[in-house]
Amino acid sequence: MRQGVQDAAKDSSVQVQLIETNAQGDISKESTFVDTLVARNVDAIILSAVSENGSSRTVRRASEAGIPVICYNTCINQKGGDKYVSAYLVGDPLEFGKKLGNAAADYFIANKIDQPKIAVINCEAFEVCVQRRKGFEEVLKSRVPGAQIVANQEGTVLDKAISVGEKLIISTPDLNAIMGESGGATLGAVKAVRNQNQAGKIAVFGSDMTTEIAQELENNQVLKAVVDISGKKMGNAVFAQTLKVINKQADGEKVIQVPIDLYTKTEDGKQWLATHVDGLP
Repeated sequence: MRQGVQDAAKDSSVQVQLIETNAQGDISKESTFVDTLVARNVDAIILSAVSENGSSRTVRRASEAGIPVICYNTCINQKGGDKYVSAYLVGDPLEFGKKLGNAAADYFIANKIDQPKIAVINCEAFEVCVQRRKGFEEVLKSRVPGAQIVANQEGTVLDKAISVGEKLIISTPDLNAIMGESGGATLGAVKAVRNQNQAGKIAVFGSDMTTEIAQELENNQVLKAVVDISGKKMGNAVFAQTLKVINKQADGEKVIQVPIDLYTKTEDGKQWLATHVDGLP
């Protein structure tokens, strides 16, 4: 995403100063940085909210200071978003989940598994992750009626996802697959499967492409499908929308959809790696 914003800024006809940080999932860091930007009277703030509810006051302070806030991927709750957010760019999370559900259904049907048991490692502190799961379940159960979601536990970051994944595998001996709702959850699920010597027995269907995830897809022993929103495409779109907001040229639509990609084959992973040599999604 960062690279996409930087590239779009470089290609634009306007002079842009980008002030960047990474809150690393910490609400207090996010709050402090936004307050610094407000004090500097920047023209706009672009952020992926740490928490739907916890980030609301921070976004409100920026908005009330007259600084437009543009969200991407994650944002504050809808009530606050309607009041304090100028734009929210996101890949339709329901459609995101449906694409992954279709890929899972293809796998189970091809392998004649008519009653698969699936565990979910989630990031459902965010509504987008809830919607991803709902889309996944809707399509999967329509095509494989015997499919069961047997567990749904939080594991957004890698270390926790590995731990959660291993516990789910141990507690569910006949588990067929794990769905990861985020990049950390996906890679954690894959590593958990490998750590428990279940490669080739338990499949993983995941979200959000990274170099390691692309390598696992290329290997294709555990990871069978990934749905992704290109960070570079997102960055390009975010920058374009931010300029529209600053120049008061936005068309009134707050929620703006960005493209969603599905990767399912060894060749898909190989091609992604070849076209992302910098490792940036």
